[in-house]
Amino acid sequence: MTASKKILIIIGSATKNSNNQKLMEQVLEKSPHINFHMYDDLSVLPHFDTALTDADTPEEIVKIRDYIDQSAGVIISTPEYIFSIPGRLKNLLEWCVSTNVFSDKPVAFITGSASGEKGHEELLLILKTLGAVVNDKHQLLIKAIKGKFEPDGSVENNTFAKVLELVTDFEKSVSSLK
Repeated sequence: MTASKKILIIIGSATKNSNNQKLMEQVLEKSPHINFHMYDDLSVLPHFDTALTDADTPEEIVKIRDYIDQSAGVIISTPEYIFSIPGRLKNLLEWCVSTNVFSDKPVAFITGSASGEKGHEELLLILKTLGAVVNDKHQLLIKAIKGKFEPDGSVENNTFAKVLELVTDFEKSVSSLK
């Protein structure tokens, strides 16, 4: 992998303009030197169907799998829904089970939610099952994310610094891979 490859950011929320999306948009604004591609609408993906996983695969699934496969690394920013990951994110990951797109792929993830602990643990387990490479320093749990935003919509400094540090370190890490 080379530094010229993009880092794919996947927003796991089912809500348009979610806190996780706003968080990552602010990181992108402050990091114009990093080559990112954001995938922020998992609603376009059809429901997982084992009969279509290897043949007659829907176009949107082929497209997101290609984004993952061709990226230098993946960053997932997601909330927790009912002590789990959002259904749309789980759907995407299910479409990837029969492939090797996550095998040895560096992945960082941020769980921004009210609590987030169970969803965070579940996502780590799923990513490891898919063969992704997840480093402890490339994981961040942001509890009470709604309270981390200032009245003007910006992320409060301490939280933003942690997210920016994770993203910057992750980018350096994947750029150093050959």
